[in-house]
Amino acid sequence: MSRNPILRLAACVLAASIHMQSVVRADAERPNIVFIFTDDHSPNAIGAYDRWLKSVDPTPNIDRLASQGMLFERSYCTNSICGPVRAVIETGRHSHKNGFRRNYDGFDWDQPTFPKLLRESGYQTVMYGKYHLGGTPQGYDEWKVLPGQGVYYNPGFITPDGRDRIEGHSTDIITGMAVDWLREGRDPDAPFLLRVQYKAPHRGWMPPLRHLDAFDDVLIPEPPTLFFDHRTQSPASRHQEMEIDRHLCPHHDLVLDLVPDRGDYPGIQRRQDTSNWNTLRRMTPEQLAAWRAHFEPHDEAFHAAKLEGIDLVRWKYQRYLRNYLGCIRGVDENVADLLAALDELGLAENTVVIYSSDQGFFLGDRGWYDKRWMYETSFEMPLIIRWPGVTEPGSRENRLIQNLDYAPTFLEMAGVEIPDDYQGRSLVPLLRGEDDLEWRDALYYHYYEYPGYHMVPPHRGVRTDRFKLMHIHPFGEWEFYDLEADPMELTNQYGNPWYEEQIAALKTRLDELAEQYRDDTDLSERSAEWKEKFRSAAK
Repeated sequence: MSRNPILRLAACVLAASIHMQSVVRADAERPNIVFIFTDDHSPNAIGAYDRWLKSVDPTPNIDRLASQGMLFERSYCTNSICGPVRAVIETGRHSHKNGFRRNYDGFDWDQPTFPKLLRESGYQTVMYGKYHLGGTPQGYDEWKVLPGQGVYYNPGFITPDGRDRIEGHSTDIITGMAVDWLREGRDPDAPFLLRVQYKAPHRGWMPPLRHLDAFDDVLIPEPPTLFFDHRTQSPASRHQEMEIDRHLCPHHDLVLDLVPDRGDYPGIQRRQDTSNWNTLRRMTPEQLAAWRAHFEPHDEAFHAAKLEGIDLVRWKYQRYLRNYLGCIRGVDENVADLLAALDELGLAENTVVIYSSDQGFFLGDRGWYDKRWMYETSFEMPLIIRWPGVTEPGSRENRLIQNLDYAPTFLEMAGVEIPDDYQGRSLVPLLRGEDDLEWRDALYYHYYEYPGYHMVPPHRGVRTDRFKLMHIHPFGEWEFYDLEADPMELTNQYGNPWYEEQIAALKTRLDELAEQYRDDTDLSERSAEWKEKFRSAAK
């Protein structure tokens, strides 16, 4: 460098200018990330997955997103229940490692999370909507979250400055927050992570008023297993509390008698203390009038029909699905609004958009509702990613992936080093269309929450490309499925000599995965008294 101070200063200024330009260029190449996350949205209720509900056209805008990016055909969770799925996404580690195994556990916000790493690298990080982890969120520049499950109408939000109650439907409100931030709150010179996390379509399935009748004139197709009797499954699958027939409670789940002050359905106690009924009580007079106008005629017709048996199950199924799909229709519209805002602001080309949900959901499959099980319908979760200029539009990926992979994916997209203790794999090579990859050959699953809603016992399992082995370890029971021959998992083949070799190999693989992921959960069987109490309670 020249000894002339003026020339030296000029050189320093030029070097600084070049450095700043390189930083700006690097940031311009680091994509924004919009992560849209719903609750209990089954892939069966997404048209792009081409399943049995496609005929009712539930998600035209999400389908359009899929046509512009990649749809993951075999996307699964590690523990099929709301809070634990979110904790795994936040930390990149299985439930037993991040400490959040059950919904009523407390999440340790002091542990490393991917938003903290993105924020440290220069990303703006923002979260609106349902987070369901308790405590005070860390790693975010701005956040407004629903307390617990939240409510559909006129919800309250927790903010760094206290509580805030907003009139409207929660899905619309959360989108409004996100769009307002995109227009007015963000730093235009920094990349961002924007998390838009809806309560919908979680129970009790309260659609926006404009969609109360969206599916009233549609006969919703029934799943082929609506009246499945479970006789080939282990006793644990027959002793649950998640059947549309016996357990879909008319009032608690807002399926029947949806108007306050009606008489109870015979033999069932109204649950006036639930958040769903509290939602009705917090409606404005105008909202409640519209709600009554829609549901009173339906309820009156139901009581006049005096349905029983199979006819009653079918009626409950139709009411359940119409309200569930009405919630999804609201989500789908709001996805369109978010995408339109990105287009309007000139952000779409450098923004990765992810659509996912915390797990699958039984929509009458096996005669059930809810989730928790390792059966495919509950175990799977939707995943659609649009990455302009990187991911081929309309592509579909068939390799086995889990929510464990989300955090490393977000970090690699942003050019941030992935921590050594992350237990998933980045999906970026798949999104780039790389075919010559050595990918995982099996997935590990472990569900913990018992006792609790729906009486699903703890179980763990392994899924490969073709086979699945489930171990309901408190009872010493096993289930094994050949997913190629029996994709609906109708017949438990555990004990079938034909599959003896495959079952033995999967038992070994299950233990290997538990060791790989350092899962040291106590797998000892419970006492005979405990087993009998479980089975008696569910009869």
